[in-house]
Amino acid sequence: MEIRQADFSSPQLLNLLQQHLSGMQENSPPESVYALDFSGLQAPDVSFWAVWEGEQLLGFGALKQLSNTHGEIKSMRTHHAHLRRGVSAFLLRHIIALAKQRRYQTLSLETGSGKAFLPAIKLYRSFGFVSCGAFSDYQQSSFNQFMALDLTAAQRCDR
Repeated sequence: MEIRQADFSSPQLLNLLQQHLSGMQENSPPESVYALDFSGLQAPDVSFWAVWEGEQLLGFGALKQLSNTHGEIKSMRTHHAHLRRGVSAFLLRHIIALAKQRRYQTLSLETGSGKAFLPAIKLYRSFGFVSCGAFSDYQQSSFNQFMALDLTAAQRCDR
């Protein structure tokens, strides 16, 4: 597996992004869909990567800078043909390492509730993310969940 900067001219990437957005809309109330679309992923405060194996796109994920000390994981998705191969964990390690390089103190995320979101929640918890309150411009609802990883504690443990 290889992580590359996302190439928005890739038909595979655009197709998986459309699947991701459709999946979020199918599994979330309309007011609770916060997935970044094509233009959102190209914003200057967003870094977006794709995971490849040869010419096969395995998945993608993004890191949004909220402040000099706070980042947010966005748009994590593994292609359905490559589920349970460690693609998301591989990418999550990369995102956490970059957040530490950027000296973020906190790495946060918003996700949904229900069966479709359980694998992601399990993954994030396995990396040490814990439940927290709403952050940034999000509004708490009965559907969404917020999680955070304290990178200052993680950095102390890495030494």
